[in-house]
Amino acid sequence: MVSSVPDLLAGWELGLSADQSRRAVLLHSLARPGEPADGLLGVSVGERDADLVRLRRRLFGDAVPLRCACAACGEELEFTFDLAVIPVRAVPAGEQRVASGDWTVLVRPPTTGDLLAVGAAPPQQARRVLLAACVVEAAQGGRPADAGDLPADVCRRVAEACAAADPQADITLTTTCVACGQQTAAALDIGAVLWAELDHWARSLLLDVHLLARTYGWTEAEVFALSPLRRRYYLELAGHD
Repeated sequence: MVSSVPDLLAGWELGLSADQSRRAVLLHSLARPGEPADGLLGVSVGERDADLVRLRRRLFGDAVPLRCACAACGEELEFTFDLAVIPVRAVPAGEQRVASGDWTVLVRPPTTGDLLAVGAAPPQQARRVLLAACVVEAAQGGRPADAGDLPADVCRRVAEACAAADPQADITLTTTCVACGQQTAAALDIGAVLWAELDHWARSLLLDVHLLARTYGWTEAEVFALSPLRRRYYLELAGHD
């Protein structure tokens, strides 16, 4: 089920003063109408992004215009990606055990709440905050240890285990550069893409309300009740007055 027009506008209004991480939470609550935003903080990043992909497809279709720079020559690339080709994956795996040398670490994939905590932390502490959140328990030589004491190679394996447990959290696309012919990778930040489109949609809709209210005296609710086709037709008529 897609949120109603008033719900979408309410989410957009709240997101105007929010940072990127909080906007993703608000968008997720629009993808799951009736569930409070804070109640979704325990959902893994991959599961959240899968919901955002589904919401984007329902609201704006499958084709997403994207831009990125070629990794080989720096050429600015523009291409369209079809969201329908993203496979629907099962719920992310739960806790994973990582063993390296005399270290044993139990980890879980990052959640939306973890990303909020990372966003609130000083930049130099972001990695440590995320690691501490994802490490359920750690031991060295059978003795309990702190996540902050993990050596670099173990941290790398922890990150790999988290990524493998929640692959939907990293949607990477590949496109061919029209200038040099080399392939380049581009990460799809579905939260940022969806927010930009929702922002454009909301501002356009409110402009429609303004014009129709000024012309016909209709209320906001009356304008929302019109189908997009009828609304566009009345706007064309208003433009001929």
